[in-house]
Amino acid sequence: MPIKIPDDLPARRTLQAEGVVVMREADAVRQDIRPLRIGLLNLMPNKISTETQLARLIGATPLQVELTLVKISNHVARHTPAGHMASFYRPWSDVRNERFDGFMVTGAPVERMPFEEVTYWDELRRIFDWTQSHVHHCLTICWAAQAAVHHFHGMPKHDLPQKAFGVFPHRTLVPNSPWLRGFPDSFPVPVSRWTEVRRSDIPSGSELAVLAESEETGVCLLDDPAHRALHMFNHLEYDTTSLSDEYFRDVEAGMDIGVPAGYFAGDDPKRPPENSWRGSAHLLFGNWINQIYQTTPFDLAEVGISAGTPGRV
Repeated sequence: MPIKIPDDLPARRTLQAEGVVVMREADAVRQDIRPLRIGLLNLMPNKISTETQLARLIGATPLQVELTLVKISNHVARHTPAGHMASFYRPWSDVRNERFDGFMVTGAPVERMPFEEVTYWDELRRIFDWTQSHVHHCLTICWAAQAAVHHFHGMPKHDLPQKAFGVFPHRTLVPNSPWLRGFPDSFPVPVSRWTEVRRSDIPSGSELAVLAESEETGVCLLDDPAHRALHMFNHLEYDTTSLSDEYFRDVEAGMDIGVPAGYFAGDDPKRPPENSWRGSAHLLFGNWINQIYQTTPFDLAEVGISAGTPGRV
């Protein structure tokens, strides 16, 4: 089945050009099927790019998925046209009484700030609590993953002496986890962050399980069954050029930034990068969607009430 997104969303043209099957809203209504309702709270500056990246991944599964774009209620996006936000995004205050099979929260360019100084921190904490009663399973990415484990488990984030930046090999630690079904023993992941969470800070008795990590950049993927959540601290969703876009942006801004490790051929930024993580990205998001489909209640009204714990092994 295809992904259902608004007919005029810019991501539609990109996904169709790539061969992703995208369903028109009118056609979706005619099908006698309940699509999976997936919400995306998009905190990234370039929202159009991020929504396209994530729609590509959840739209490649054999299930019909309905994507709802969500924004912080009173936060004004500075890098995305106001018309786009008004046309395609709904404030969380408008969807808080609705239920979702899955909900994604992206990273944000605030990771070097204390959590409590982020202007929308209070609402984000309410959203995290809301996912416990209105969402079957949650996927958090990069800064949102750090924010979630801080909120739910009190885990701190630590500043790094230099930016963790590049494509790094990661070890699969729990190969029988349904989230990692089909993963090889080692797989590459794009990393782009100034802070980290540490395995040593995982609270005893929290049920948090490290599913994948890197010798160079630490914890990558945490399973949080007590909160029906998966926390990804890196960026498997990135496009081929995402890291190069960040690198050249920072160079032009005069920042002291190193060449992203293991990304450009021969570590030469004049040579084009190759995407070595695309298969793992599709596998992780496909596993996430499939596991939600296998475990979510048929009646959306029961989400968060009768939901079990998807992915527990």
